[in-house]
Amino acid sequence: MDDLDLIDRKIVAELMRDATLPIAQISEKVGLSQTPCWKRIQKLEASGVLTARVALAEPSKLGFGLTVFVGIEAPDHSSEWREAFAKATGAIPQIMEVYRMAGEMDYLLRVAVQDMAGFDALYKRLTDAVPIKNVTSHFAMERMKFTTAYPVDTANR
Repeated sequence: MDDLDLIDRKIVAELMRDATLPIAQISEKVGLSQTPCWKRIQKLEASGVLTARVALAEPSKLGFGLTVFVGIEAPDHSSEWREAFAKATGAIPQIMEVYRMAGEMDYLLRVAVQDMAGFDALYKRLTDAVPIKNVTSHFAMERMKFTTAYPVDTANR
């Protein structure tokens, strides 16, 4: 992203705040006419800077009232195990994010489920699908801050 100029950064920031903004509003906010603004957006999408335009939803209003952060310790670090783990986590839609980590845990998952019974079912499904050395679960009591917008248009990057 270092090769993006300030106008590109402003466009990205506006779209991360509200992807439903019309081109006319975005172009006005970033100081461009509509055609060059649209061309920049297309270039940002083609280069992979902008990966999707989505609507955000409140998990609890959709029946996903429990967020769990799950630390996974792998029994080995073979490519076969990694592939099996990726396949298993990819097949479980309640696993929202998966990160390979450095440090004490090998993987960190963010899971969204209805309740403890839903988490127990997910846990059993995952541990049945792939061998795991250790699982550590942390249950979120309150989401205090959440954003999907990176601060690309701020001075303190």
